[in-house]
Amino acid sequence: MASAPTANGGVALSEYDLILKLARHLDRHMIFPLLEFNAGQLVDNETEEVKDEAKLREITQAKYSLLKKTNMTDYVANLYCELEGLKEPPAEFADKKQKVFNQLQKYEQETSKIIELLERDDVVNNLRSDKVANLEFLKGKHNVTMEMVDALFELGNLQYSCGNYSDASEMLYRFRVLSTDNDKVSYATWGRLACEILTMTWESAMEELQKVREIIDSKLSQNALAQLQHRTALIHWALFPLFNFDKAREPILDLFFSAGYINTIQANCAWILRYLAVAVITNRGRARNPGVHQKQMKDIVRIVKQEAYEYQDPVTRFVHALCIDFDFEEAQRQLVLAEEVLRSDFFLLAHADDFVDSARHLIFESYCKIHARISLKDLSARLGLDTDAAEKWIVNLIRDTRLDAKIDYKEGTVVMNHPPSSVYQQVIEKTKGGFFRTQVLSAAVAR
Repeated sequence: MASAPTANGGVALSEYDLILKLARHLDRHMIFPLLEFNAGQLVDNETEEVKDEAKLREITQAKYSLLKKTNMTDYVANLYCELEGLKEPPAEFADKKQKVFNQLQKYEQETSKIIELLERDDVVNNLRSDKVANLEFLKGKHNVTMEMVDALFELGNLQYSCGNYSDASEMLYRFRVLSTDNDKVSYATWGRLACEILTMTWESAMEELQKVREIIDSKLSQNALAQLQHRTALIHWALFPLFNFDKAREPILDLFFSAGYINTIQANCAWILRYLAVAVITNRGRARNPGVHQKQMKDIVRIVKQEAYEYQDPVTRFVHALCIDFDFEEAQRQLVLAEEVLRSDFFLLAHADDFVDSARHLIFESYCKIHARISLKDLSARLGLDTDAAEKWIVNLIRDTRLDAKIDYKEGTVVMNHPPSSVYQQVIEKTKGGFFRTQVLSAAVAR
């Protein structure tokens, strides 16, 4: 799929904007930061000049349409005034604000007793893992009713709708501790995950993500369609910690590459391959287990090849050109486009430089595997650098990775040392592989 050229010969970045695909699987509160990012892309950082007034107004309209069903009344009123050119919002916004305030007061009164109890050490110390026993204890000793517990859920939902994510998270947590309603507990767990993402409390977000995964795997195991839909949503929600919290990188990659989730990506949201490819490629230097990273790299190459008919963008085309076609010129062209796409992507902007550097490592490694002597001028073109910058980059790479190579400055080449593999070692490796396959077949026959 060729990229549409712009007036100045560049790539039409709007062609690769995934916000409409992502939005279908995100909560409306999570879509808002993506719209804010897109609006920011339309304003020049230095002069603060708006590049496209019509597009900016379109985004403002989208924000208003997105949030008008929430209880973020003040912000929605401001958006309405901006769109309509008013100084003061209509009275209906003040009326809605008062109704929301009254609802908050009502739920706060209904939950005040149970919240006070849950803050007392003598009460908390008597609670156990058995929710039924806890409710009996609270009912018998403190006159707590199920209506009070459900009011925690309603208050949490209302706080979330108002944009008070920290308070909402706390209410939903307290509700989940006591409630025996499995459907509402599942809903509260998704709600807490959303709250932790929106407050950027990444450690807690990862805990909630694991809880949601367990709910999907256990409670939806008999409903394949619901499981597919919930896994699709979780994949999209997981993009937030994946690209904002370093400790989330490996567990989320493990999640994405697990059988159920990689099948979901291929079947229901192939555009996630952009994010998966970037996460794997940029993880090359920090993966705790190089063997796992190599397997993930092989898997992403295989899946990009399989799904090329379904989804392509400069990132996946870079992987295809380099690792499948071994077309270094095309890989370099796609890398230039991929960098532009990453810099216009909400999740990937902060990882653009890291991706380009890691991609150059891949190009260098692939090129070196099939050449013993490489022209610095030729290699610099492959890497998209001028000759001096390429020389410094290669020197640093050789030093940092202890690569068995040297630069011949007189000839202007990089000389690779490819030691011949011992015949005995080749026989040993092939024997190992045959022995392993024999064991697998024997185990299968024994069953």
